[in-house]
Amino acid sequence: MPPGRVNRRVGVRSPIAALVGVLALASCAPVPPTGAPPGGAETDPGNAALAGIAVGPDIVSLGLTQANARRALDGFVESCPKLLERADNSALTRPADWRSACEMAGEWPGDEALRFFTTVFETARIADGSAFATGYFEPEIAGSRQRRSDSDVPVYGLPSDLVRAWPDDVPQSDREGEPPLGRYDENGDFVRYFDRAAIEEGALDGRAPVIAYAADPVEFFFLQIQGSGRLRAPDGEIVRIGYAGQNGRGYTAIGAIMREQGLLGDGPGQYPASMQGIMAYLRERPRAGRELMRRNRSWVFFRELTGDGPLGALGVPVRARASVAVDPAFVPLGAPVWLDMERDEADGLWIAQDVGGAIKGANRFDTFWGGGPDARATAGTMSASGNALVLLPKGTVDRIADQP
Repeated sequence: MPPGRVNRRVGVRSPIAALVGVLALASCAPVPPTGAPPGGAETDPGNAALAGIAVGPDIVSLGLTQANARRALDGFVESCPKLLERADNSALTRPADWRSACEMAGEWPGDEALRFFTTVFETARIADGSAFATGYFEPEIAGSRQRRSDSDVPVYGLPSDLVRAWPDDVPQSDREGEPPLGRYDENGDFVRYFDRAAIEEGALDGRAPVIAYAADPVEFFFLQIQGSGRLRAPDGEIVRIGYAGQNGRGYTAIGAIMREQGLLGDGPGQYPASMQGIMAYLRERPRAGRELMRRNRSWVFFRELTGDGPLGALGVPVRARASVAVDPAFVPLGAPVWLDMERDEADGLWIAQDVGGAIKGANRFDTFWGGGPDARATAGTMSASGNALVLLPKGTVDRIADQP
């Protein structure tokens, strides 16, 4: 680093969802209906308190099942240590508001999980409660620790020269917030980091460790969007990888580009507006598909994970059919969320444990479905409108209403 310049080495953040504002991690169904989805960031103020909060219906009336409540209770217990120590950006709660609920949850019998939620929580409607949900999953793709003829797509760890710093042409008075990501070039000037095209052409040779090699560039492209996944080697070895950093380039949703070009839809020659439809286009038109993928200049770097599941933004493993990504400005991370959607499989109680770059605004959610072909199929087609409620410790809504 040139003398006199202050920068910060890029560190590891939440593996699956530290992509806030960068990657549409949670847009596995990447083409929502035309126009701003219900609860979209284009119509919402800065946080839940400003969007408006009202008492919702009694939890008993929601039709919560014991099985759903048990999954949610397990997720809530896992979230409590983080919930009690982090600030709530939604301005709805304080760590102390959750202490009693967390203490009770740790001792509550699992076979009475339903009674836990009806005893401890009340429902709150944020804004008008109109919700939009997509889905995400943990991909499993073919790969190998060593380069092979059938696995030659590098899975890079953090580059040694990726830093955060202020370019010389940014005045001191304008240096607010977090410095941009980039690198120092051969002249000692701070420049933007290599984009997807440059990385694919070998720009990281000697600059970044290679964790493993993926077999299919299309599959790996979508694994990067998900933010974590598993590589299955020919001998059956599973290598779980998670988000370690990003190149600082903005995310571009290729599904939106395809929609603008008339490539997605139900008409003749169009592809289904889903992850599966986009992948079919990329495979059937490899040259055009490669250029389309390069329109997304963002690149994700990984690290190897050793836990029993991918980590969400809350710092705990996300669980199938129990974890949901939210905008933390509108839902406290760790809070239970009730969804009633057009897609019945998304109905029920979820725990807010993750975030995503495409998950912005009140009542915007991304449901996690785990790994495997069934999870892939559900997440890849999940795109549903409906209604949402946030569960808060009893008395929270009245306390907010009494605040000046």
